[in-house]
Amino acid sequence: MNQPPGSRPVYSMAVASDLLGLPPATLRLYERKGLLTPARTDGGTRRYSGDDIERMRRIADLQGDGLNLAGIERVIGLEAENASLRRELDERG
Repeated sequence: MNQPPGSRPVYSMAVASDLLGLPPATLRLYERKGLLTPARTDGGTRRYSGDDIERMRRIADLQGDGLNLAGIERVIGLEAENASLRRELDERG
């Protein structure tokens, strides 16, 4: 399977937690609030990609800036929309 760099889910919750310096409960909260959706193994174990790690870093940074999770969801949605519009403009020339 050919996946873009960073999208391959390879990190367990423990490793992701260590990389981010966040407790596993926080990662579960982000998932519960719909801020990210980690891949799952056949046994149901969460697996995070490099892209997921970067997204969680962004979420944690926004929390550190004082935003609540609803605000973070809105900011991340607007950032994604902005990036999509920029790509569209770039493609048009």
